[in-house]
Amino acid sequence: MKIRSLLTTLALVATPGLALVGTAPDASATTAVTKISHATATSMFRQSGITWSSSGNCSDRNNPTCTSFEQLNLATAQGAQTLKSASGCALNITGGTETGHASGTYSHWNGYKLDYGKNTCVTSYIKNTFTYIGLRGDGAPQYQSGSGNIYADEGNHWDVLYYNCGGC
Repeated sequence: MKIRSLLTTLALVATPGLALVGTAPDASATTAVTKISHATATSMFRQSGITWSSSGNCSDRNNPTCTSFEQLNLATAQGAQTLKSASGCALNITGGTETGHASGTYSHWNGYKLDYGKNTCVTSYIKNTFTYIGLRGDGAPQYQSGSGNIYADEGNHWDVLYYNCGGC
């Protein structure tokens, strides 16, 4: 048994119901999620040199042409910061918590996902650093980070599902 697996097992035995950073969520585990405001998210992104844009040049969560970070999970914002610092790539967010994305528990609306504009640096980093795990139901190739986050190549952008901050 690998040391990490052993430690994870021991930690789960010691604290049942606790979801650890570095593991995919367990449906039976109840974890608190910290939500942040649009202003807090944009401040975090500015500090890390992350940009964002929207086709509507707006941030209204209820407008699908805007890019909003209202009700974003703190771990998702931290995951973007981790990607930026680890990759050294320019990172532009093109989708946040605004309406218009697919629904579900781990959705944009619920604060678990961000979309990033594609560039050669980001694409190379994801494909060369993370593990290819196959096609998503809609045919998008998926890559999984060591911490369990999922990066899906949707053609013109990366759709990223953050279960955690990615090792922040």
